[in-house]
Amino acid sequence: MDFTSQQRLDDGVLERRFTLDDIPGVLWTPEPARTPSPLILLGHPGGLDRMYPRLVGRARHCVAAGFAATTIELPGAGDRPRSEAVEQARADLQRALRAGEPVPGEVVDRLVLPLVEAAVPEWRAALDALLALPGIGGPVGFSGGIVSIAVRLALVEPRIAAALLFAGSVVPTAILADARRVTVPLLMLLQWDDEGNDRQMALDLFDALGSPEKTLHANTGGHTGVPGFEGDDANRFFVRHLV
Repeated sequence: MDFTSQQRLDDGVLERRFTLDDIPGVLWTPEPARTPSPLILLGHPGGLDRMYPRLVGRARHCVAAGFAATTIELPGAGDRPRSEAVEQARADLQRALRAGEPVPGEVVDRLVLPLVEAAVPEWRAALDALLALPGIGGPVGFSGGIVSIAVRLALVEPRIAAALLFAGSVVPTAILADARRVTVPLLMLLQWDDEGNDRQMALDLFDALGSPEKTLHANTGGHTGVPGFEGDDANRFFVRHLV
């Protein structure tokens, strides 16, 4: 892991950009760090620079509650090499949505499963490197989307002790099968009027999740209309399970 830049934000948060095997990422930590901080992984739909304003807001909220927060770029997003097959699947998905047609399951599989298979090992490698840094400790939480990546990580990564899932992306059948074996505490956020996303698919995923402790927060509004108070609830959720 190579740190490429750092700045201190106006609330005292230390922001450091890094690369890990050519994967860009950002780490936000309390400054100064008095004790090792539990780490929250911030998921997002790709395009680290495009998503930065929202990510830094989420990260500052985490750090204010005593956590460190980090994110990495998704495979095929930002300046990372594109997959022609995934790009074609994305075009097929958008074509079905524009036509008001159901999205075929094979399109969902072609779009999401390669991303999950590539991203999960990268997140685990990032965890190896980040948890070796001074001031960063476990346990670890995952917060955000893409929801299929979050579900697979919650299943296979024993260092993740709790996960906050952002519903609103298509979910392959294979991920529903994974969900049945997830056991960590979960909080799922669902925007009831999310344009372009399948509410029933999100409810089916929540129903499938095998965790004995799982909570669904559903709010009216579109994809980007998550109420601000959900950030406070997310911190309380992670304090319960990571501190």
